[in-house]
Amino acid sequence: MTNLRLAIPLAVSLVLGAETTVLAQDMGYEKEMMSAHKKMMDDMMAMKSTGDPDKDFAMMMVPHHQGAIDMAKAELRYGKDPQLKKMAHDIIDAQMKEIEEFKKWEEANR
Repeated sequence: MTNLRLAIPLAVSLVLGAETTVLAQDMGYEKEMMSAHKKMMDDMMAMKSTGDPDKDFAMMMVPHHQGAIDMAKAELRYGKDPQLKKMAHDIIDAQMKEIEEFKKWEEANR
C-alpha cells in the first residue's frame, strides 16, 4: 500500500509535467506564428504606395517573404512532420533568394 501511495502522485506528476511541456511548446509555437504574421502585416501596411505597381509589388513582397521565413522557422522549431520540415527548409531557401532578388531590383530601379 505504501508503494502505491508513492506511485500515484509520481505518475500524476509525470503526466502533468508532460502536458505542461506540450502546452508550453504549443504556446511558444502559437506566439511565434502570431508574432511573425503580425510583423509581416504591420510592415506591409506601413509602406507608402509609390503609385508604381512594379515598385510597390517588389517593396511589399520583401516583408511578405520574410513573414514566410519566420513562420517556416517556427515550423522547424516546433514541428514534427518530416515532410513539412523539409518544406519549411525549402521555403526559407527560396524566400531568402527572392528577397535578395527583390532588393537588387529595387536598387537598380531607384
